[in-house]
Amino acid sequence: MKQLFMLLSLFLPWLIRRWLLEIVFGYQIHPTSRIGFAWVFPQYLIMEAHSSIGHFTVCKSLDFVHLKQSAAIGRGNWITGFPLNSTIHFTHEIDRKPQLVLGEHSAITNRHLIDCTNSVIIGNFSTFAGFQSQILSHSIDLESCRQSSAPISIGNYCFIGTNCVLLGNSSLPDYSVLGAKSLLNKKYTDSYYLYAGVPARPIKHLSKQLLYFSRPVGFVN
Repeated sequence: MKQLFMLLSLFLPWLIRRWLLEIVFGYQIHPTSRIGFAWVFPQYLIMEAHSSIGHFTVCKSLDFVHLKQSAAIGRGNWITGFPLNSTIHFTHEIDRKPQLVLGEHSAITNRHLIDCTNSVIIGNFSTFAGFQSQILSHSIDLESCRQSSAPISIGNYCFIGTNCVLLGNSSLPDYSVLGAKSLLNKKYTDSYYLYAGVPARPIKHLSKQLLYFSRPVGFVN
């Protein structure tokens, strides 16, 4: 019955749909926020003022999704996780959090694959740009021969170029750029750098005067 309601809700006017999502699922969706024709059904959802999720995005099997003020997820994204109630995989990871948190004025553009088996945190004013990038928070641990996951974090005022791959236990620090087609597989801490390559490494120091790093509004026209 719940699956049927989820399907039928896609065709309702947004004002009615938002009200039902709050009543039936307990979501918190600000009146100025909006979900397009998209399958967005995490266990719990918070959408703050002026946040949005575009058409044809799928978001499922996550415990928690939080879009902060003016955050945006674009069209055609595939966002999945692995629930905590599994008795098959990840039972050894007691601190695992299948969640996506998108900071204020940050954006995930279009047609990306984001695996939130473990926590994926994107800071404020960051742009997950281009197309066909992947966040993969889980894989097979060859040493222990079992599924394993680890969190991934992207800092504030970051820019992720097109067609990148970010693996579990990696992080990009504040005020950083990940170049197109790069592989981020470790934690970096030095801000104001272009990181690029396979695997990514610091390539070039970036000026603190770049306007992208001080813009008051996330959207770039």
